[in-house]
This record gives sequence, structure tokens and C-alpha cells, in this order.
Amino acid sequence: MGSGMSGLLVFLIMQIAGLYHHAWLRRLNQIRNQAPTACDRQKLTFAQLPGLFFAAAQADHRAPVKYYEGKIAMSALQSLQGFLSTQPVIDFMTNILAAICVLVVTFILSRWVKSSIAQLGFKYDQLDDTLFVFLSKFSQIVVIIVGATFVLNSFGVQTTSIVALLGAAGLAVGLALQGTLSNFAAGIMLIVFRPFKQGDFVSVSGQSGTVKEISIFTTELATTDNLQVIVPNGQVWGAPITNYSVYDKRRLDLVFSVSYGTDLARADAVLTDLVAGDTRIHKAPDPLIKVSALNQSSVDFTLRLWCDASDYLTLKFDLTRRVKEAFDVAGIEIPFPTTMIVNSNDPR
Repeated sequence: MGSGMSGLLVFLIMQIAGLYHHAWLRRLNQIRNQAPTACDRQKLTFAQLPGLFFAAAQADHRAPVKYYEGKIAMSALQSLQGFLSTQPVIDFMTNILAAICVLVVTFILSRWVKSSIAQLGFKYDQLDDTLFVFLSKFSQIVVIIVGATFVLNSFGVQTTSIVALLGAAGLAVGLALQGTLSNFAAGIMLIVFRPFKQGDFVSVSGQSGTVKEISIFTTELATTDNLQVIVPNGQVWGAPITNYSVYDKRRLDLVFSVSYGTDLARADAVLTDLVAGDTRIHKAPDPLIKVSALNQSSVDFTLRLWCDASDYLTLKFDLTRRVKEAFDVAGIEIPFPTTMIVNSNDPR
């Protein structure tokens, strides 16, 4: 294509140069014929030769151009027509038009596929929005790659060599970015297997908080005091995950201590009345109130109660306060650590 255009340009330049050459020669012959003698012709030739070319370019400039203008235009059009009618040029222009059409259709189709898959995740509540957003972006990239492959094939490019080159480059990049790629792989596993979803309260890699976003490389948490915590997905997937939001019921374990001089039956009755009077505590499974330990200075009662997950914290705080107040009313002592110092020099 480039060599053909260069040849056409050289041809046009040579045609224009030839026109000016003929114009100058004709002007020179006219002036020489007007001289009376051969000597004058000779002198005129050498004395006025520079001016003749200038005069030919100024006084007689338009005459030769007008004379040969149609001829040049016709010749150039014929040359251009012959050049464009060659089979390689026709094939190249056909491939260009086909490539443009394929690219336009590819981009339109990729955007439609991305939008359709993303809307599918938003439409149904039981589907994970994060998963379908990831799938929509991945599908868009796949459609664009397929379209680009068709375009390259239309120009005769061997895509197998490009795939091999991309594979070698991917290997080099993978070795250089092992940590990043491990986070990427872990992100895919989190999105596909979904051990937790956006809005769950989880504990991962020593961090606890509400899941705000699950991206390809990181997971964003919001702690209970509203701090943002970004955890790499490799650490999330490679460590135990505690999800507090999966089940709608949770068991609340509380321990209350009384002194050794306390009537245990009376303490048990106080705790039983408190548990029975709180509607947030489930009747099934049955609440458990038992003596669980005999410590150095106290007797421990353990309460195991079932409640809704949404009531867990409020029930814990409320019940702790109410037990202390009920023990005070009943005269039940809650012991605190004491230390007895014995003086060996004391005769007693």
C-alpha cells in the first residue's frame, strides 16, 4: 500500500515538472526567433537565459498549465483508478470495512452482555450482586477478545503466535506478581463460593466488622466503631472465617459469680425468673442455668440462652445489668478478689 502511494506521488511530480520544462523551452524559442541575427541570438541566449526562465515562470505561467491541465488530471485519474482497481487494494479495503463493522458490533454486544448479566443479579434477591457484577465484567472482556480475534484473522494475522506470546508474557508477569495474583485467585474463590456476602458481620484474619465490599483483590470491612479495614483476599481465604450473620439464631453464654455463703437455690431462682420474664429469650431450646465452677473465692453460674441474632448484643448488655440489680435486691453477694496477708511475727 505504501509503495503504491509513493509511486503515484512521484508520477504526479514528474508530470508537473515536465509541463514547466516545455513552457520554458517554448518561451526561449520565441525570444530567439525575434532576434535579427545569429549573433544576436547567441548573445540573447547566454545574456538573458536566467531572465528567460523567470519570465517563463511569470508571464507565461498559466498558459502551459491551462494547456496541459486536462491532460494531467485525466492521467492522474486513470493512474489512481488503475491503482484502486487492483485486487490487493480491493481486498485491503474490504478487510478494513469488515473490521470496522466487527468492532462496532463487538462493542455493542459486549455492553449489552455486561448490562444483562449485572441486571440479572440485581433482579433476584437470592443472587449475589457482587458475583454477577464480576461475571458481567468478565463476560464483556471475553466478547471483546473474541471480536478482536476475528479482526486479526480478517487481516491474515496468525492468532496462534499472539496467544503464545501472551502466554509467555503472562508467565513472566505471574512470577513477578505472585502475591497480587494470589489475592486475585482468592478473590475469585470468595466470589464463587461466597463464604460471606455484603452486609454480613464477620471475623477474618484477626479483623472483625461488617462487609462493605468484596473486590477482586481486597475485602473491605467496617468495624463497630466505623473504621475502614482493607484485608487482602489472600489473607481472607487462607485463614478461618467466622460469619456471625449466616444463622438467624445465636446462643448467648453468660457467667455470674456468687460468694460461697450464698444460698445456691435462691440464686438459681433469681436467675430463672429473670430469664423467664424476657421475651427475647427463646423457649426452645430450653435455657440452661447451672453451677459451672467452684473458684477460689466464688461459685459460678453459667447461663446458655438462645435468641435472635439481631437481639444478641442488646440482650447481653440488658441481662448483665438486670442480674446485678436482682442480686442486690435479694441480698446475694457478688464476690471480688481478696488477698489475705499473714504476718509470721504476729503471735496470733
